[in-house]
Amino acid sequence: MTADDPTEHDREQDRNAEPTADGDSGREETRADGSGAGPGSTGTSDDAGGQVDENSKHEQLDEVRENPEGEKLTTDHGVKVSDTDNSLKAGERGPTIMEDFHFREKMTQFDHESIPERVVHARGTGAHGYFQPYDDPDLGDEYDDIEELTKAKVLTDSDQKTPVFTRFSTVVGSRGSSDTVRDVRGFATKFYTEEGNWDLVGNNMPPFFIQDAMEFPDLVHAIKPEPDDGMPQASAAHDTFWDFASLKPEITHMIMWVLSGRALPRAYRMMQGFGVHTFRLVNDDGESVFVKFHWTPKLGTHQLVWDETTKLWGKESDFNRKGLYDVIEEGYDPEWELGVQIFDEEQAEEFDFDVLDPTKIVPETEVPVRPIGKMVLNETPDNFFAEVEQVAFHPGNVVPGIDFSNDPLLQGRLFSYQDTQLNRFGGANWDEIPINRPITERHNNQRAGFMRQEINEGKVSYKPNSIGDDDPQEASAEEGGYEHYAEKVDGKKIRNRSDSFGDHFTQARLFWNSMSEPEKQNIVDAAHFELGKVERVEIRERMVYDLFNNVDHEFATRVAEGIGIEPPEEPGDEMPTHDREDPSLSMENRTPDTIETRKIAVLLDDGFDDEHVSELRSALEEEGARVKIISKVLGEKSGTEGETVEADKHHVAAASVAFDAIVVPGGEQSVDAMRQQGDPKQFVAEAFKHYKPIAALGDGIELFEDVELPDVDLAGDGDDLVSDQGVVTCRDDGELDAFVEEFVDAIAQHRHWGRDPKEVPA
Repeated sequence: MTADDPTEHDREQDRNAEPTADGDSGREETRADGSGAGPGSTGTSDDAGGQVDENSKHEQLDEVRENPEGEKLTTDHGVKVSDTDNSLKAGERGPTIMEDFHFREKMTQFDHESIPERVVHARGTGAHGYFQPYDDPDLGDEYDDIEELTKAKVLTDSDQKTPVFTRFSTVVGSRGSSDTVRDVRGFATKFYTEEGNWDLVGNNMPPFFIQDAMEFPDLVHAIKPEPDDGMPQASAAHDTFWDFASLKPEITHMIMWVLSGRALPRAYRMMQGFGVHTFRLVNDDGESVFVKFHWTPKLGTHQLVWDETTKLWGKESDFNRKGLYDVIEEGYDPEWELGVQIFDEEQAEEFDFDVLDPTKIVPETEVPVRPIGKMVLNETPDNFFAEVEQVAFHPGNVVPGIDFSNDPLLQGRLFSYQDTQLNRFGGANWDEIPINRPITERHNNQRAGFMRQEINEGKVSYKPNSIGDDDPQEASAEEGGYEHYAEKVDGKKIRNRSDSFGDHFTQARLFWNSMSEPEKQNIVDAAHFELGKVERVEIRERMVYDLFNNVDHEFATRVAEGIGIEPPEEPGDEMPTHDREDPSLSMENRTPDTIETRKIAVLLDDGFDDEHVSELRSALEEEGARVKIISKVLGEKSGTEGETVEADKHHVAAASVAFDAIVVPGGEQSVDAMRQQGDPKQFVAEAFKHYKPIAALGDGIELFEDVELPDVDLAGDGDDLVSDQGVVTCRDDGELDAFVEEFVDAIAQHRHWGRDPKEVPA
């Protein structure tokens, strides 16, 4: 360092500084060796050297601690903030304005909090497949053809199979958390269309927690592990989330969905998906209608039960991920139908909610979902990191014919997703990674940046230019160039929320009314668990009195009784009085008559009845089920007639929670052996407790009798076939075909909620 280095000059001035009134020089004292104590040091020294005690590190850290108690909210640059809930818009229902420095700073900080893991949706899996429009979708009386509504070829050309990659994910947990936690699930699909990439980035629930993207960092900070101790992982059952929720009435509708079985999907292939926001479709004439996108699984919409999920955390934490891979690799191709809800501006004005409010749905009783095509997933990734981890979505990736609404959450996502990918990938070229790259050609003036893959020829990287004949040229709308819908925008710059966003309980009540009684009980039980983990009584009280009691008085009372809160005496002042229902909201109405891909456990040991096992396996597999043999140890098992089967799983590595149904074939030796083992009894009892179909043939019924299933009739000596609450038993081999048929019907029902399994010790 030279003598005239200005930083050295500053240090010299510091060393010669005059002492302050209390004897300090205004800087840290110099150590005995002549060096400064350094920034952040406690700076205590004397002739004997610095003194260190048990408080020294705490004292050093005190210099960088910040406590907001009693202070005003500011930006990172110290400017006081007047509103941190609403982004700056062009009018109350207008688009978000780019000059909103507070929104951009707040969202940028949030986007860059996690390196390299995604801040949200870190835990996921994915698969390749294709999307194909139907030849002549039924759009109802108003529209003859979907080409009247949109020029997007991906939605209109029934001869085209567009390649897709779909990623499913939990939202809150880290990359190493369990698949089966209570959480929203991401459902994001990248369409590699001939017009460029279209990313439909949604969830398995149609509403969302908040109305404005400005609130998103607060929502996620509240639901993530608490910052002082990093707990709990992948769970909302703690004070900070419910504190936030109890102070945000707009969250109520989404909370009802999260407390329901929708937050515990049985499998990704049995999970609906939603675009969440209101989008636009635009046709060749520049005319627009609003649209909501829906994915409907061919195999129905089904859930796990809470006790089941907690056991899967330990037994098979990759349950949903593994389930997707297994069915594809075993030759089953999961399929979803893409449906749309179409409505115009005039219809939107007539709704009793605002279509720009992401906490609301458009009920199917008002606008039916019209199927327009199907998606099939038929190939698992070759490399998890290269494909699943590196796939990056952005709702701003659209193609001509698809456009945005002024939904303030969507408007914020159009900024946030691009920004967060910059953080995760360390630069702007994340779109060049193979899994993200479009199949169409790319021509623009981007040339450099971290991890650049493309080698661009020529001298020109700007427009306009004469050196390169002004290439690449802009494309007109007729040539396929993207043009936004010419929506008129007129309004003052304002940080506010439209009054049309103010109803927070009508649709939450609609959801509650639409549930069957077992589904309602699941919601109540979930609230008991979640709020039972909340330590602060005032938070539990606010949830019951201010939110739940404004949804339904009975619901609030049932929740209060389980969490130590005095039940409210009368309904809340804002509780809607309507009794409307929407049958599409209940999962019990989304149960197709199929057992395809269902996983069936056959419990046996040496000495099983050969005919029982052979007939069961053949009949169930013919229906599309996946049959697995479970025994005490791995290896070959011998039947009474000398036939052998190979055990797929043994008791140490298997549990009922990983299967959809259980059957015990006859064979005296096999059944006697299992009656001496605890695991088969646990299998049966636990499956019964989780409302799953279970069945037994001949001697196998004795295992059921040992378990003492409550309030269920089993086939006795004089009975041929008995089916009661999803428990199917048969003592007559002559009724084997009828037994299988009854068992298949029981499996197709998914759960048998009429049972009362509280007495079952499992």
